[in-house]
Amino acid sequence: MPDECSRKVLVTGATGQIGSELIPELRKRYGKRNVVAVGHRRRPSEDMLRSGPYEEVDLMDEAAVTDVLRRHEINTVYHLAAILSAVGEKDPQIAWKVNMLSLTNMLEGARKNDVKRMFWPSSIAVFGPTSPRTNTPQDTVLLPTSMYGVTKVAGELLCNYYASKYGLDVRSVRFPGIISSETLPGGGTTDYAVEIFYEAIRQGRYRCFLRKDTTLPMLYQPDCIKCAIGIMEAPCDKVRRHDGYNVTGMSFSAGELADEIRKYVPSLEVTYAPDHRQEIADSWPMSMDDSIARKDWGWAPDHDLASMTKDMMDRLTPRLKKGKR
Repeated sequence: MPDECSRKVLVTGATGQIGSELIPELRKRYGKRNVVAVGHRRRPSEDMLRSGPYEEVDLMDEAAVTDVLRRHEINTVYHLAAILSAVGEKDPQIAWKVNMLSLTNMLEGARKNDVKRMFWPSSIAVFGPTSPRTNTPQDTVLLPTSMYGVTKVAGELLCNYYASKYGLDVRSVRFPGIISSETLPGGGTTDYAVEIFYEAIRQGRYRCFLRKDTTLPMLYQPDCIKCAIGIMEAPCDKVRRHDGYNVTGMSFSAGELADEIRKYVPSLEVTYAPDHRQEIADSWPMSMDDSIARKDWGWAPDHDLASMTKDMMDRLTPRLKKGKR
């Protein structure tokens, strides 16, 4: 059962890849009226609007953040809103401003308004070319080469500061690439791992923006949701750090994913045309050591490459063949 501080929940980034699936699960667990979805520009689905409260909030406005926390008497926050890696490199200054100011406003709002617990996702983007790329350890050099990564390193330090200075129970994980069948990703370096499924089913071909041998850690969306809720529901004495726990589900190359999809679409043609995202991918881990998360609060994924691919194909094939997307 969820504890008391999990019952009045606010989720930012409501229409994003993670938020769009996290919110329905939270509403099932805690009650539809107890989970407030917060978006900004992208229109939410009708299901989200019908199933519980939705607010449009400018997270760059500290007063607006404070207002929504107070009006809904929020005591738990999942702050997911951010500009991702590939989009962030097109305008690094905006990425810094949006990612850091929205986080600072939410941390301050939480501190001042009796929020008991907050989740903020970090990323494998915190690592850089000087970090070990295989089985990347929890504690290692963090020198990212993307502005997204810079904001995630700064964010980890800021979350840890608020935990140690003010006692705010901030919890964080370093998400790898997220693969989802429900919502398209929003401009990340690992987006190919979702796009390839859509194009395989629709067209039978895909042009990949990374090299065939590019290997990155990934997490299937059901495991992503399980992970976010799992760390937030873990007892306080089990969550021993407040920067970002390494978590992962599987690691594979672009070519290996294509081969797995060919079990369902044998004629799939994939060409590889690396672009600016290749440099970012080459600075990230190929695999991660998440043993500390497993030990501390019991993290364990349910999906590997084979089971994820099967589930994605089972979900997307009937939908796309009917022309719904």
